[in-house]
Amino acid sequence: MDLSFVLSLLVFSPLLGIVVLAFMPKTEEKTIKIVGFLATLPALVIAIGLYLHYLAGKKLSDFDVAKDWITFGGLQGAEAGFWKVNYELGVSGFTMLLVVLTAVVATLAAIASIYIKKEWKGYFSLFLLLEIGMLGVFTAENLILFFLFFEITLIPTFFLIGKWGYFEKEKAAYSFLIYNGLGSAVLLIVIMILFAKTGTTNIDMLTQIMSDPNVPMTSGLKLGLLISLLVAFGVKLPIFPLHSWMLRVHVQAPPSIVMIHSGILLKIGAYGLIRFGMGIFPEQFEKLAVLLAILGVVNLLYGAFLAFIQTDFKMVLAYSSISHMGIVLIGLAALNEAGVQGAIFQVVSHGLISALLFFLVGAFYERTDTSLMENLGGMAKGMPVASGFLLAGALASLGLPGMSGFVSEFMAFLGLFEELPWIAAVGTIGIIMTAVYLLRAVLGITYGQAHREFAGLVDLKGVEFVPVVVLIALIVLIGVIPSVLSSPLQATLETIMLGLGG
Repeated sequence: MDLSFVLSLLVFSPLLGIVVLAFMPKTEEKTIKIVGFLATLPALVIAIGLYLHYLAGKKLSDFDVAKDWITFGGLQGAEAGFWKVNYELGVSGFTMLLVVLTAVVATLAAIASIYIKKEWKGYFSLFLLLEIGMLGVFTAENLILFFLFFEITLIPTFFLIGKWGYFEKEKAAYSFLIYNGLGSAVLLIVIMILFAKTGTTNIDMLTQIMSDPNVPMTSGLKLGLLISLLVAFGVKLPIFPLHSWMLRVHVQAPPSIVMIHSGILLKIGAYGLIRFGMGIFPEQFEKLAVLLAILGVVNLLYGAFLAFIQTDFKMVLAYSSISHMGIVLIGLAALNEAGVQGAIFQVVSHGLISALLFFLVGAFYERTDTSLMENLGGMAKGMPVASGFLLAGALASLGLPGMSGFVSEFMAFLGLFEELPWIAAVGTIGIIMTAVYLLRAVLGITYGQAHREFAGLVDLKGVEFVPVVVLIALIVLIGVIPSVLSSPLQATLETIMLGLGG
């Protein structure tokens, strides 16, 4: 059976929801929200189907698709087919996990969109367009297609923050656009140079060509391209000092969009460093390993210390995200199987944990109109269930054994201690700080003297249970049975280790 249509269906299925929304009256709030949620389900079903297909022992390459797309013919001196870009989609074990993560978080964020209070039709149309971009980024098999989907994620995110965010939403949206736009420009330059020098943008072919010593490219140019990729994806991850835009977004964007931003969009930076940086430039990546390890520790400590002194819980979580992305860098810098596997685990684990925490802080905000910790005392008395889930999310984030955060941090540090023990030893201070600032913030919010004005608060109810229960279940599942992630990653890890000469 020809399955090459499946990935196109996966990526573009939210488009059906956009079409249906286009014909609906804009005042039908409940119906629009239901349609917006239902439009995310086909991608979720297909993503789970991919995972089950893999578990059944079948090849993920069955879903690969490659069709003629753009041909630059008739150029003098160009070889036949030299200037050609195909429409190519595919999944590996690594990208399949990111596709599943994207589909899950998008569906749960659609549920979290219950807090959106105006212009629901425009909101869900942009939301579904954003999902198309995210799914396309992780399934694109050539750099041009990747870049197009990458750009598709920018525009709807800009409007979703700027239109449906909080008080300083426009400043946050423009900050997001400027930083990420500059990152995109750098990425486009790298892609164009690679295309011009090698004649292809196919990622697998580029990986093979760049390992050939006869490729017309000096080692200095290769190193320059890798550093450019580090800047382009470093904005997205984000790496210190390219992080300031992200703080505004996490504070000003609505809860559903922060779930997607922290859960998925930040992870595109890590994905780019792994797939393109480490995959296409393994030799140069090794040369930057110590620098990456230092940057990772700086991210980890800087984020942790700044999180500790924050008074707004959203800012605590924003700096916490910066700190946890440091663990991704630490794992990659280790350049061994444990480290890289820990980095990829951290990508998935933090995607789930951050989505959970930002949903819960959004639920608190909707009821109290504040996220300042001094105004949120004793919430456990009025919202005991939400407070319990918040504590569980914090424990997962600080790396409690039995939860996904422990597995990722353990492996990333294990890999770095093997290669660069002194840098790893300094980094462990960040792990201690994580426990301190998260428990301080969560216990400060949930226990202590309850504010009188919050006496009649309603706890989580109805559909609000769906995101928290699903996310907690996945976090515990990965923590207890890590093989649900590690098994699909084996082929990717072997390829990366082979490229690194390991």
